Amino acid sequence: MLMTELLHAAVSPPNLLATGLLVFVVLYWLTVIVGVLDFKTLDLHLDADHDVHHAHAGVEWLNSALAFFNLGRVPLMVFLGFVALPLWVGSILLNYYTHNASFVLGLLFFAPLLLGSLFVSKVLTTPFVKLFATLEKDQAGSVNPVGKVGTLTLPATREQLGQAAVNADGASLLLNVRSASSDLRKGDTALVIDYDEPRRCYLIEPYDAR
Repeated sequence: MLMTELLHAAVSPPNLLATGLLVFVVLYWLTVIVGVLDFKTLDLHLDADHDVHHAHAGVEWLNSALAFFNLGRVPLMVFLGFVALPLWVGSILLNYYTHNASFVLGLLFFAPLLLGSLFVSKVLTTPFVKLFATLEKDQAGSVNPVGKVGTLTLPATREQLGQAAVNADGASLLLNVRSASSDLRKGDTALVIDYDEPRRCYLIEPYDAR
């Protein structure tokens, strides 16, 4: 397609949602580049609505889904960037080759395209999980979270990585963690006991202050 055709397709009704998300992501990164916003201005803190989550049964599946797609293990806008581009390309191509100009049918296409883009994003962001875990460890510098108590913001098991918010010597850290013993759920209190170098995460165990 020519550039004018691509622009026309981008603003056509069935592609508006995908185009809107992509434009939002691009504008965000432009503001980061020029210094208007910080890199993590819109980062996701999954513990912010802790009480709301615990008011709803069965929310653990959502936390597990977020962790599966690496959301929370990489910055939110990095994650959205890897979702928005394949979603937009897929939406443009699918609606073009099906000759669809309907917003309603575009909505029906949007759901499977979004799901597919989430899996593409998981593959593309997986190498960044270790990178950001390393940056997180380096950022801590002289602050050692081992021996500190934190709160799980994502569930963690022996095999599944989770996240914990830890206050270490006045520094608020969001650590990638896994359990050294029993499974831990979002909102549980845990003690950081060691750093797992091969898996680039901290080991934790349940903690009861009583």
